[in-house]
Amino acid sequence: MKPGRPNLPGNATAPVVGERALIAGIRARLAPAPPWLLLGIGDDAAVVKPERGALEILTTDALVESIHFDRRFSSPEDIGWKSLAVNLSDIAAMPRLALLSLALPADISSAEVHALVDGFLALAVDARVTLAGGNVTRSPGPLMVDVTVSGFARARHVLTRGGARAGDDLYVTGSVGAGAAGLGWLRDGREAANGVELEGIKACVLRHRRPEPRVRVGALLGRNRAATACMDTSDGLADAARQIAQASGVGATIDAASLPIPSAAREYFRRAGHDPIGAALAGGDDYELLFAAPRRSRGRLATVVRQSRGVPITRIGQLTSERHLVIVRDGVPEPLPEGFVHF
Repeated sequence: MKPGRPNLPGNATAPVVGERALIAGIRARLAPAPPWLLLGIGDDAAVVKPERGALEILTTDALVESIHFDRRFSSPEDIGWKSLAVNLSDIAAMPRLALLSLALPADISSAEVHALVDGFLALAVDARVTLAGGNVTRSPGPLMVDVTVSGFARARHVLTRGGARAGDDLYVTGSVGAGAAGLGWLRDGREAANGVELEGIKACVLRHRRPEPRVRVGALLGRNRAATACMDTSDGLADAARQIAQASGVGATIDAASLPIPSAAREYFRRAGHDPIGAALAGGDDYELLFAAPRRSRGRLATVVRQSRGVPITRIGQLTSERHLVIVRDGVPEPLPEGFVHF
């Protein structure tokens, strides 16, 4: 059982409770530190014992209210979960520790802050990640959650966007378009406005609120060297395909009929007046893995599939020597759409 929260007024805002009390509340609920964490929360910096013979892999991602989440649609627990999930999705290795920094608006309550941390820690326990430190500060505007994750891998197991070759097959984990459909459904307010239910849409909404990072699959792909390149689909599958192709100096052809788009997402896009294929390719928020694998590695890939604990892996296309990026529908090639961009 995790230690209880400190006795703080739940409705008081974070500034009223104070920075030190908030940090003390977070620290009180952490599990005992692992042996490699020599100094964690409570000092100016964490002190970590390196993993012998391994490379340290670092990633960081910030979530900003109204850009990456909306407090009308996502609970504090959802926001905490997602803030860690998006970072774990970027590491195709075994994650080890995380740093959590919060920029808190004046209207957020201490109960909301602790609930956000609860969501973060729920995923951290599942992923075996230790919260080693971070920062709490005031925000004059929106809520901002900034996370840094560190992992480790042997040099020969590191996966990047580059390294793929023409002729490699393209695969994606899970499904495509669910996160974008879930967010669209929430923003439209369709369920609340007229009570019209769309079968399966709740799973898409959950994908937006609490994405499942494919940490195990990423680590397996790197460990047995089944893949030549890998990237997550946070900004859309189309963007990930473009990034892998550009980094590897190749083109890509995607088969529209092979895309694993959930039926609820297809139906939502149709009702909203969007092309389901284009919307699924361009929409982000899925946090699946897109990776390239040569045909000679199919035996190794079969091992990954067996050990992936039920995560679907679908072949959706191939990398080409021509530097074109296309999607083929009914035998007709079309330009690959753009993914999500911030600027």
